[in-house]
Amino acid sequence: MTGMQRSSSDLDIRRRKALFRSWHRGIREMDLVLGQFADAKIGTLSDEDLDDYEVLMEAQDRDIFMWLTGEAETPDNFDTPVFRQIRDFHVGGAQAGGMAVGAEKAAESDK
Repeated sequence: MTGMQRSSSDLDIRRRKALFRSWHRGIREMDLVLGQFADAKIGTLSDEDLDDYEVLMEAQDRDIFMWLTGEAETPDNFDTPVFRQIRDFHVGGAQAGGMAVGAEKAAESDK
């Protein structure tokens, strides 16, 4: 999957903007991480989760990636239920063809 797969026609303006921003981050890795998550979940996020998601998208791509892979500790203000959903979506999605963010690190720690 290399780009947005979900139509935004059934979304309100706020969710359309979030979906677009998810796929236009600046570095391709974060486009894939946030874009795939948004394709799958943006329409079902609660308003509170969407608030947290919008705040998360203001963070630097490198920081988000390091938090997701466990290279850096996630600051309390970003360690929200929606952040954990994103992490679980990708780490848990490895068996279902999802992008396994941090899977190598998790596999090493299991040894």
